[in-house]
Amino acid sequence: MNFLRVKKYPWVRLVIIALILWLGLMLSGAGVVTNGNIYEQRTLHSPDGIGKFYMGREIAQVMGHLGASWLERPSREWEEQPALLVESLGLKPADVVADIGAGTGYISLMMAQKVPQGKVLAVDVQPEMIEMLENFKKRYNFENVETILGTESNPNLPENSVDLAIMVDAYHEFAYPREMMEGIVRGLKARGRVVLVEYRGENPFIAIKALHKMTQKQVKKEMAAVGLVWKETIGVLPQQHILVFEKGKNVEG
Repeated sequence: MNFLRVKKYPWVRLVIIALILWLGLMLSGAGVVTNGNIYEQRTLHSPDGIGKFYMGREIAQVMGHLGASWLERPSREWEEQPALLVESLGLKPADVVADIGAGTGYISLMMAQKVPQGKVLAVDVQPEMIEMLENFKKRYNFENVETILGTESNPNLPENSVDLAIMVDAYHEFAYPREMMEGIVRGLKARGRVVLVEYRGENPFIAIKALHKMTQKQVKKEMAAVGLVWKETIGVLPQQHILVFEKGKNVEG
């Protein structure tokens, strides 16, 4: 029976056509392009994401301050080997380092020990995280750690001030990745470095939700969009990439 040619019940045909159009719209993502064609909002999306897509990638939901215990879990030392991460950065004693999405300051405080004549700018968008970080900073007497409350679209870094900016399992949650990266690039000194640490999206056996992992290919594409040049990928961590980029010669900021 061809429902599109029903004569006895013409309203059936209208209902079916409407359903087909609705289904097609849903399957296409119901995209609404915003902000100069940078982002796309979709109605149909992963429950782990916010329905906002950037360069083909859905942005993951943010781990809020209520999940801070995950950052401070004892098993993190052997699961992620953060000390090995910090060692691989090759920090110099007078470096200025920005930890973007610093959370409780777990990595910030480790890096601060490597830059006794420099400082760590610990940036987060959640006041609750900043408060926790300040408490840890005072408890362990880290005078070379400075907290900065950023926004979803601006890390609020001083221009041309940072030798290295690092994001540890944070970039994939940025609601405005292009604007945030542009702000980070402005904050970098000439030939400053950007380091992204992300769970390997190429490996399906890493027990992390898909939207909270990234492939090297995707990271490189998104960093190239703001003029950053890939230098190397350091593969010393058990589950994460360490992707190192450099501010290009022709990038202003």
